[in-house]
Amino acid sequence: MKFQASKSVSFAFILSFLLIHSGWANNFVAGNDSTPINKRGLYKAIAIESAYYAGSLAVLNTVWYKDKAKVPFHFFNDNKGYLQVDKFGHAFGAYAQSYIGYHWLKSIGVGKTNALIFGGTLGFILQTPIEIMDGTHEGWGFSWGDMAANAFGSALVIGNELLFNEQLIKYKFSYWESSYSRNASGYLGKTSFDRLLKDYNGHTYWLSMPVNKLISHRKIPSWLNVAVGYGANGMYGEFENITEYNGVPIPSTERYRQYLFSLDVDWTKIKTQSKVMKIVFQGMTFIKLPFPALELNSKGQLKGYWMYN
Repeated sequence: MKFQASKSVSFAFILSFLLIHSGWANNFVAGNDSTPINKRGLYKAIAIESAYYAGSLAVLNTVWYKDKAKVPFHFFNDNKGYLQVDKFGHAFGAYAQSYIGYHWLKSIGVGKTNALIFGGTLGFILQTPIEIMDGTHEGWGFSWGDMAANAFGSALVIGNELLFNEQLIKYKFSYWESSYSRNASGYLGKTSFDRLLKDYNGHTYWLSMPVNKLISHRKIPSWLNVAVGYGANGMYGEFENITEYNGVPIPSTERYRQYLFSLDVDWTKIKTQSKVMKIVFQGMTFIKLPFPALELNSKGQLKGYWMYN
């Protein structure tokens, strides 16, 4: 299922952009079961979400599936693909969609329980029809591994609220165009945006948690987080590396996993009276800030970075 994770990531950011610029950032408050529901806000949420999803499915049909023949429904086991980076991407996409759905419903007065039921499950619900569409197109297929990753992303939002009564552990994404893309003859994308979607070597997924919850100390700012990340490198193919693309040889590389430790910023904990900065901070909710980092990889190497993105 090539580049399926990037589908989830790109759609998550599109949804985030739409909701932030529709006023979500300016109404980001904690509703409760006794808060009157803002019906206008609810209808607006339904309208924007419906338009977003209809547009997403249209994009899939005209772009992702345009060269793929319709075939009988079938399954595809891609659990070993891209050293599981695509599964982390699926989980991230579902997490971002569920996070946005839950908090938006809360902000318009929907009670916590219903917000979790209808908003917290949003990512899993939105991703399921896409998997079904994959199952009816040649070269793709319905993946139980993708479904499990989608479920994890939504469960992370719900679990945070049930266990901590807040989104204590945040799931974040960072990207830096890898050196591999320059030697791929277009296989990992021809433009910067294309490479964002196709170059899994540049993807890193993080779980970020506030330091002052781990170390009880008044002087530690609430916005300072510690993050653990996962990525992989050396990949010129889903299960194994290709040797040439478009008639151009591809360099031989070793595929390996990366386990990372770094610092981060929780943008939701930075207080400001500026409406513009509120929008900026909300837009950065799912982005891991570049910081010094340590890497332990599957080649047995321990590396340090002055700045890692």
